[in-house]
Amino acid sequence: MTHPTQATTRRNVLRGTVAAAALAATATAATGTGTAQAPSGSSGPDIGILLYDGFSLLDPTGPAEVLSRLPDATVTMISEKRGPVRTDTGDVAVLAEQSITEVDRLDVLLVPGAGNRGTVAAMTNEVLLSWIRAMHRHTRWTTSVCTGSIVLAAAGLLTGRRATTYWASAEYLQSTFGVTYLPQRYVRSGKIITAAGVSAGVDMALYLASLMTDNDTAKALQLAIEYDPQPPFGSGNATDADPQLKEAALKLLAASQV
Repeated sequence: MTHPTQATTRRNVLRGTVAAAALAATATAATGTGTAQAPSGSSGPDIGILLYDGFSLLDPTGPAEVLSRLPDATVTMISEKRGPVRTDTGDVAVLAEQSITEVDRLDVLLVPGAGNRGTVAAMTNEVLLSWIRAMHRHTRWTTSVCTGSIVLAAAGLLTGRRATTYWASAEYLQSTFGVTYLPQRYVRSGKIITAAGVSAGVDMALYLASLMTDNDTAKALQLAIEYDPQPPFGSGNATDADPQLKEAALKLLAASQV
C-alpha cells in the first residue's frame, strides 16, 4: 500500500480545488455567463444557501448534500457577489453561482454559521439582513445552521421564538435577541428551523426533507448518503462536556480560523 505524499494530502487537494474554482469564477465573471438556472420544467423546490466570508464549511455543504437529492429540487449557492467565498479557516472556498441581487424569491433559505469574524460581519451587514428579510416573506421554510441563527436573529426573525445555535453562542443568542434557546439538534418554530452546531445541519436537512416530502423519502435519503454516525468518542454534546474540554474545543476553533 502506498501512502500519499505531501503534494497529495487532503489540504493540498482542497487548495487545488479552490484554485480551480477561483479560475472558473474569474472566467464566468469575464464572460457574464453562468447564471444558475432551475432545471427545465422543474416543479420542485428552489433552495438557496447564503454564503458569506468566513462561513464554516460543513454548515452549507452538509445540508446541500441532502437537499440537492430531493426530487426535482434546485440548490443554489448565493452570496453578495458571484464567485468563490472563503471559509473561516481560509483553506477552502465554495462557489456562489448567483448574487443576492439576482434572487428575489426562494422556497427554502438556509443561512450557515461562521467563526466570530464571519458571524459579526454578517449580522451587521444590513444589505444581507435586508435580503434575508425579503426572502423570508415568501419562503416555505427559513433555516439556519450553527451561528446562522444569530444572523437570523439580527434580521429580526427570531424575536420571541424558540431556537438553537452553536453551544458556545447560546447565552448570547438568548440575552441579546430575546430568543428561548433549546439545547437540541434542531428546533422548529413556525416555518423557521434552526440547527445546532455544524454537523447538526445534516440532521436538520433530513428533518426538513421529511416535511417537504414524507418520512419514507427522508429515510431513503438518509440511507442514500449512508448517514449513520458512529463517532469514536462520545464528546459531541456540550451538555455532557466538562469545562476543560469546552475550553480545548474553543481554542482549537480559534487557532484554525483566519
